[in-house]
Parts: sequence; structure tokens; C-alpha cells
Amino acid sequence: MIEEEKHLSIRAQCELIDLPRSNYYYQARGFSPEELAVMRAIDEIYTEHPYYGTRRMSKALEVLGYSVGRKGVRHYYAVLGLCAIYPKINLSKRHHAHKVYPYLLRGLKVSRVNQVWSTDITYIRLNQGFVYLAAVIDWHSRCILSWRVSTSLESDFCVEALKEALDRHGQPEIFNTDQGVQFTCNDFIEVLQGRGIKISMDGQGRALDNIFIERFWRSLKQEKIYREELDSVKDAKRAIAEYMAFYNKLRMHQSLDYQTPEAVYLAGRAKTCGYVHNSNEFYTYPQAQQQDISFLNKQSENSISY
Repeated sequence: MIEEEKHLSIRAQCELIDLPRSNYYYQARGFSPEELAVMRAIDEIYTEHPYYGTRRMSKALEVLGYSVGRKGVRHYYAVLGLCAIYPKINLSKRHHAHKVYPYLLRGLKVSRVNQVWSTDITYIRLNQGFVYLAAVIDWHSRCILSWRVSTSLESDFCVEALKEALDRHGQPEIFNTDQGVQFTCNDFIEVLQGRGIKISMDGQGRALDNIFIERFWRSLKQEKIYREELDSVKDAKRAIAEYMAFYNKLRMHQSLDYQTPEAVYLAGRAKTCGYVHNSNEFYTYPQAQQQDISFLNKQSENSISY
């Protein structure tokens, strides 16, 4: 809008662009403590039972003392970026003008690092609000290659996480995502196409197409996020940085013969492409934790993404 000292009133400006004055003066009220409590409960229930639709989630909330109908649950699912995992017609929210790519992983044996990467977004609760987390994972090693936090569901933080993973770790043969608008937008697709990476997208109604990142979200929340009180975006970034360092460096996986994701990833890179480990690429724990926290301390508390 033009500044008032330019002798054009707000009323006149709104009339010129056919904008109701109520829209101009509107300010989002945010979420009440009661709404945040409901979202906190939904997040915990969904982490345990990601197949709960609106009907069962409404009943589960009722047991906890929250009276939320199916319409309300549907609203909260949209705010949190959640969707019940079970076969149905419209599993992913996508932009219908964006191209959707076929799923390339059906029947594919993932036997080496940098063969398949994938990414997804999850909700991270705060005491008075929430943020979103995007991460890039290597399927073979389960190693988290990069991550970003955002206060909105704009695509920028997903593109930044993708670029960091590519800059630090080379590139995969196939990159898999769901059909969300963040991953079908031109900015995201152009990065992959510019590197000659094959693009794969989960099919609609496919519950297990991106299972490794879904399992990681559950581990992150149950082992870290739910055990702490996070008051700010900075607190969330610190907690996530600590867990990422622990997960990659120390957390052993049964499916990896009780090795850590980082050990498997580095060994795989050395085997497949003669890669020589660069000590600046991964850090020993707690060096990894300190490295991330030192970086975060340089950022403003109001910074949108890490």
C-alpha cells in the first residue's frame, strides 16, 4: 500500500484495487492455548497411529477429554501437514498444475549408498506454537544428510535442505518425495533436473512408499522432542541438532547389523566411488552437536530456517 503522506487514503487505495478494508486491517490471531493443547495431543496420537483418520482421531481425543469433531480434526490435520496413512483416493495435497512423476522404487533393491535419497516434512511442537522440519535421508544407510526448520510450509526450506545435501554429499541416482506442493514446485524440481537425478514420487494411497523417513520422524519425536519442553524456535533447532548428531553418529540400527547410519554411509561411499572421508563433513559426537549449536548461536532467534 502507498504511505498515507502521499495524500491517498487507505479507503481510496482499497477501492482502487478492489480490496475490502476489513481484509487490509485483518491480523491473524494465532492459536489459543486450548488449540495448541489439542494439536499437541494429535501429534502424539498420530505418531503412534499414523493410520488414524478423522473419525478415530476424534474418538481418541474424546478419551483424553478434548471435544473435537471430524471437521475440527480435519482442520488440525491441514495445519500440521498430517494425513492418515491408508489407501484412499487423495492421499497427498498437491498443486494440480505441477507435474507428478512416477514412483520408481517399486521392486527396486536398494543395495548401496547414494542410490536413493528421499525427503519429507513433519511438525515439531513448541509450548506456544510449532515449526516444520524437513530432512533428507539416504535410504541404504538411513543417514540424515541435511535438515531445515521453518515456521511456514513454503517450499524455500525444502529447497535449501536439498541443496545442502547435494553440496555436501554428492548426489543420488534417484530422489523420492511425496506429491506435496513443496516437492512438485519448479524450484525443487529444477535443482534435481539440473543434476540429472531421476525423480520419483509416492503413489496416491501408498502407505509405505517413503517408509524410512516416516520411521525416522517417529524416532526423533519419541526419543527427543516429546522428552523436552521447547519454548522457542531456537530451542527446537538446538534439540533437533542434538538428536541429528546422536542419530547419525551413535544410534545403532538392527537393520544395519547394529552399525550407525554414518558408519554405513561413509563405508558405502568409500566402497562405491573411492571416496576419502573428509573430517569436516561429519563430526564426532559431541563435536557434531557443538558444531550445529555454534552455528545456531550465530543466527537470529527470528530466523525462519536453519
